[in-house]
Amino acid sequence: MLSKMLGTYYGINAKEEFKINAFDAVRGDGWLYLISGPHGKEEEDLKELSSISQHLRGYGDQQVPVIMPSKDGNFITKWEGKQYCVLAVMEVERQQRQTKLGRKLAKFHERGRRVPFQIERTSRIGQWKGLWEKRLEQMERVWNGLLFQTPEDEFERMFIESFPYYMGLTENAIQYLVDTELDDEPLETDSGTVCHNRFTTHTWGGRYIVKNPFDWIFDHRSRDLAEWTRERYFRNNQTYDVELRQFFSEYQSIVPLSPFSWRLLYARLIFPLHYFDCIEDYYSTQEEQARKMLEEQLSKILRQSSENERFLAGFFQMSGAPINRINLPQLEWLYH
Repeated sequence: MLSKMLGTYYGINAKEEFKINAFDAVRGDGWLYLISGPHGKEEEDLKELSSISQHLRGYGDQQVPVIMPSKDGNFITKWEGKQYCVLAVMEVERQQRQTKLGRKLAKFHERGRRVPFQIERTSRIGQWKGLWEKRLEQMERVWNGLLFQTPEDEFERMFIESFPYYMGLTENAIQYLVDTELDDEPLETDSGTVCHNRFTTHTWGGRYIVKNPFDWIFDHRSRDLAEWTRERYFRNNQTYDVELRQFFSEYQSIVPLSPFSWRLLYARLIFPLHYFDCIEDYYSTQEEQARKMLEEQLSKILRQSSENERFLAGFFQMSGAPINRINLPQLEWLYH
């Protein structure tokens, strides 16, 4: 009984247990208490996330949960052999009308940019190049090991044949990123802010809006914009363009994107994250059904590679970026 744990360790009297998104939840006194494992985070990580959460709430964001310390002052509580964390958020149901997600994300980023202390444990600022190179090297090692043997299955055959193309794409992304950092001067709006691991239309939940601190990463705002764009494009590569333009227009009604932001965003879209995720997931799971699904996913990724090139070639146009005014460089080979 999780409500018993809340009573014992947190002094909270709440009874009704149910589910919200991925959380077990308990309702009481107009608050929702969301209970979760620490997701590999340590006490120090949670201390930093708690400070960020207090900052965002101080700027008026009531959909950001409080990370609750227990009676003994710790953010991680042991109960019946397991570790738990408790988040508390006011019980407010989502309105049915369409929310302007672009505007809301821009406001969230603007609040996050004003964090008045050094972020250390959750920061990814300036680390993309190193992280991309590391993933590329790891995958190249696996690929080299498979080159001179007969593929074990269809997935392996597709991986062996496709990797050189995606290695080239990754090198393009890294080069574009390096050129951006050399050529372009970041503006004040390019300072780090609270972002998400992978921001999508569904990140802030369904019936209740919950801005989950376990999902946060301190990074450049273009991270969230790129990941939202990527998810929309892959969810429906026929009709994403109207949504894309609207989202960027909403976002920029709060804060216009600098040339540096546009270029970082584009570098991140060139990086074939969907391909890396698919290959890495396949080799880290033994489950037959999951592997079958990932094989189908890889097959689809490869079939859509020229469609993806068209998407990259047209992205600046579709999102309403001022290409000529701020002289945004494009990938020449996409236009041949």
